[in-house]
Amino acid sequence: MINRLIAVLAGPLGYPFMVRSLIGSIIVGIICSVVGTYVVLKGLAFLGDALAHAVLPGLAIAYFIGGTATLPLFWGSLTAGLVTATGIGLITKGGQLKEDTAIGIIFAGMFALGIAIISSVRNYSIDLTHFLFGDILGVSRQDIVLAVIIGLVVLLMIILFYKEFLVTVFDPVLAKTLRIPLRFFQFMLLFMITLVIVVSFQIVGVALMVAMLITPAASAYLLTNRLPSMMILSAGFGVVSSITGLYFSYYFNIASGAAIVLTCTVIFIAVFIFSPRKRVFIKL
Repeated sequence: MINRLIAVLAGPLGYPFMVRSLIGSIIVGIICSVVGTYVVLKGLAFLGDALAHAVLPGLAIAYFIGGTATLPLFWGSLTAGLVTATGIGLITKGGQLKEDTAIGIIFAGMFALGIAIISSVRNYSIDLTHFLFGDILGVSRQDIVLAVIIGLVVLLMIILFYKEFLVTVFDPVLAKTLRIPLRFFQFMLLFMITLVIVVSFQIVGVALMVAMLITPAASAYLLTNRLPSMMILSAGFGVVSSITGLYFSYYFNIASGAAIVLTCTVIFIAVFIFSPRKRVFIKL
């Protein structure tokens, strides 16, 4: 029995591309889940979805310039994400339009622009599928190095400005009283979300990115009231989902990104049912 279990666990590790995929998915699971705690607590799920889709024009333009090279795709999608975040900020400045309205306008326009650019190529359906649903089995060493660097940058930003982010998320009024530059840290949070999305699209794709950003954090939210504990639990759920989903993908021949996200969803459902806070199981 033990030998059988060892064989099952070691099977995928015999292929270098599976090892790279496993490392990449673990990195993405950690950084998405940690940043996702702010997304969940601040109610930015729609914004995360919008940013995940709005990077598509940058990806498309970078793809035409540099093909599937990692750095052009990174800079192209990062530029598109920052343009989107800035555009939302400018439209909502002064209170002329509500934030969700601005997000909807920018999100729809950027996503349509991305599809329009990709559709100008004959084999656009294959390329669009790659962008939307990712290609975790095609993760390269350069992708992993970039993910590690971005992950460390994001985690360092969270550690250095932990108190400022904490006050900004939970009590904006207190932040103004303490003279914390609220808009600056709001933009910094958007910048971190954009970085995470950009570095993670290769793993689960644009369409499934929002689930990795939100679902592990939502599961952790049901289990704890403390932010540090929520971050740790969320990262743990992200790692478990990444590893489990990848193994399911290998043995059951299903899309890797979808398998990872479905694992996240199953964990959330289980936590929701048995969570002491919700007590759904007890009520049943």
